[in-house]
Amino acid sequence: MPNLKPLPVLYSFRRCPYAMRARMIVAYSEISVEIREIVFKDKPDEMLVASPKGTVPVLILDDDTVLDESLDIMSWALSKNDHDNMNLPDVTNYLDNDLIAHNDNVFKIHLDHYKYADRFPAYDVEYYRAQGEEFLEKLDKLLSRTEYLMGEKVSVVDVAIFPFIRQFAFVDKNWFDQSRYSHLRGWLEKFIESDMFKCVMTKLPQWHSGDDMILFPFERDNND
Repeated sequence: MPNLKPLPVLYSFRRCPYAMRARMIVAYSEISVEIREIVFKDKPDEMLVASPKGTVPVLILDDDTVLDESLDIMSWALSKNDHDNMNLPDVTNYLDNDLIAHNDNVFKIHLDHYKYADRFPAYDVEYYRAQGEEFLEKLDKLLSRTEYLMGEKVSVVDVAIFPFIRQFAFVDKNWFDQSRYSHLRGWLEKFIESDMFKCVMTKLPQWHSGDDMILFPFERDNND
């Protein structure tokens, strides 16, 4: 019998933007993993043993190395297969990229305040939206010059930021669709309609210990 190495295990949650961007790059890199969909109110013990902080995504490699930051998972996947040069030469450390750093460290806070404004009653929803708009305006200006954020082809920077812009847009989609950010709206729509995004959005049941393995990436049928 051949000694087959186990597949990496990816703990994920379909709607989490961090897990979403990690899945997108794993799918792009055409790396097979076992995916396990979690529910935050009932996190599996196996995930918490591997990563006690209890957030997703978590990737456990076949040598038991644990990657529990989405950018680290993206970097690992692209190091295995970056067939279309998505990892630009000048983006060697993702957190050194100004756009990703601002997205993760500043915009995400504004996004949470805007999305959950009722939890932050110090200001109204329009105030929190205006704070987030500073980043939208910066991105829209970049996209007025080039098709993607770093140039004329999609890069890891676009993928790292897209799920958070999507989440911001869907807080009030009518407002966003009528906003002045026409270039950003077009960029967002391209990603939403892309094969890369559609292939990662299949709905999965909650994973329980002993369940049959589900392989990822998925085929494109039965997506929504």
